[in-house]
Amino acid sequence: MLLAVGLGVTGGIGAFTFRYAEGFSYFKTDPRACANCHIMQRQYDSWQKASHHTAAVCVDCHLPHDFVPKYIAKSENGWRHGKMFTLQNFREPIEIAPRGREILEENCRRCHAELHADTLTASLDGAEQPCTHCHATVGHGVRSALGGPLRPTELEAAAATQPAPALPKK
Repeated sequence: MLLAVGLGVTGGIGAFTFRYAEGFSYFKTDPRACANCHIMQRQYDSWQKASHHTAAVCVDCHLPHDFVPKYIAKSENGWRHGKMFTLQNFREPIEIAPRGREILEENCRRCHAELHADTLTASLDGAEQPCTHCHATVGHGVRSALGGPLRPTELEAAAATQPAPALPKK
């Protein structure tokens, strides 16, 4: 009986949390799902004004394209994001994780393979640079913490070009 009650309470809390967090929206490709959490509103707003707005949605850049790796990355990201937001130990501005940077780079090179073949991606010291080294504003219109916290001048520029973040719609 105690086990049944424990499982029922755990299942009920889990179902409530999944519904409250709009969990099913994350199985789709609609970019509005990325803005379910208020911390991503700035990224969503800036993506709408960025150069890739008409060509790519969040999952095109931020998730692998093969079925199994895509859902592994979605589950890892969901767990990490859920844990950070529940415990309130996330960084602002939000930063892309190292594995996320790798996925982003793989997707840039996959989509732009014909351009990349003829493009110099090496720095002056010969080390290969990620696409975002030169093209940091492509996906979001501002640097969006691709390389760590924004510099004061970047914060000023971002504030001047973007509206104040909207409150989440619940």
